[in-house]
Amino acid sequence: MKTTTSTRPSRSEFATHWRLDPAITFLNHGSYGACPEVVQDAQNEIRALMEREPVRFFMQHLERLTDVVRERVGAFVNCRPQDLSFTPNATISIATVLLNIDFKPGDEILVNTHEYMSAINELGRMGQRVGTKMVKATIPFPIANEQQVIDAVMASVTPRTKLAILSHITSPTAIILPVKKLTDMLHAKGIRVLIDGAHVPAQIPLDVTDLGADYYVADFHKWVSSPKGSSFIHVQPGLQRGFRPISLSSRVHNVRDDRAPFLAEFDYVGTSDYSALLCVPAAIEFFEKSIPGGIPALMKRNHDLVIKGRAAICNATGLTPPAPDDMLPSMATILLPPMPASLKGVKAVFGDPLQDRLVDEHRIQVPIWALPDCGTRFTRISAQLYNTLAEFEYFGKALAVELEREAGL
Repeated sequence: MKTTTSTRPSRSEFATHWRLDPAITFLNHGSYGACPEVVQDAQNEIRALMEREPVRFFMQHLERLTDVVRERVGAFVNCRPQDLSFTPNATISIATVLLNIDFKPGDEILVNTHEYMSAINELGRMGQRVGTKMVKATIPFPIANEQQVIDAVMASVTPRTKLAILSHITSPTAIILPVKKLTDMLHAKGIRVLIDGAHVPAQIPLDVTDLGADYYVADFHKWVSSPKGSSFIHVQPGLQRGFRPISLSSRVHNVRDDRAPFLAEFDYVGTSDYSALLCVPAAIEFFEKSIPGGIPALMKRNHDLVIKGRAAICNATGLTPPAPDDMLPSMATILLPPMPASLKGVKAVFGDPLQDRLVDEHRIQVPIWALPDCGTRFTRISAQLYNTLAEFEYFGKALAVELEREAGL
């Protein structure tokens, strides 16, 4: 077996806060995140509280603790706490928003070719059930500037456009979209806007109030690095009446004069483990204390590192960056040659045989995937506090080896 280097690169001095497998070079924080040890400990404490007296926890503690989270998150993303509700993940958050809009047959929902498949799949199901139409704006990739995004989206608006869904940071291609400018332009045409900010908190600055979208959803388990199962929905006050979760708990028939249904109905949707959400403040606090300058310094560090990492990989492979630096968050995508015909149809654990080889032969975990609407194949790197430039250089050498191998097939 041809190897990339005799020595595996070390993680940063901050890596001791995570329990990541030391035998793996982990460059894929963006997919599922990775939870620091101190946050896992906080989750265990919450679970212990729940199991110590489950009835008291669900009937008394849960609502109070959720309000603590609401206050902390409101300050973190700059919005009124009472405009936030919580779900397990952004996929459920998006589905919840769609369920709460009164769509009619023929209504159009505008998306684009860089959107995450969860939203696309949900819109496909809704189209079959309701008769709505999904319209895709074609955003080029490679891309030169944000004006190409604005032109593509606005050119796809029609008199039947009722809702536009925009990723703040695109998941498959890892670029920042000009959502503030687009929201203002779409609102001027009377179109509601749902921003999918799954990747945004703690990756780039977020001011939900300034963005002004009708709905904003995001995950905490990615860049905030809380445990899996924590997401928020921000809904403008004028749209909260009648806005309900996908499932209704056994309590919703109890009319309360002390709490808005928008809060009460989402705070408890049945017996579940709410600990991931309840330790979000611990995750935010971890990053604020782990690096001088707190989360703003964290975001700058990771952004700068991913730019250097992308350059190192491109230098090692001869590949070309498909997006400018100012459109990058703490992730970056690099276009790859097409999959060889001989590998098409080959079963792969991670979806692409190249990713399998990187894991099995080089012990590197990084996604290799394709964006059907763009007809491209690429890899996406993520830079988190535990990563180092040496890890990206190591990946560049390994990728060069594997692309050379593919070229010979």
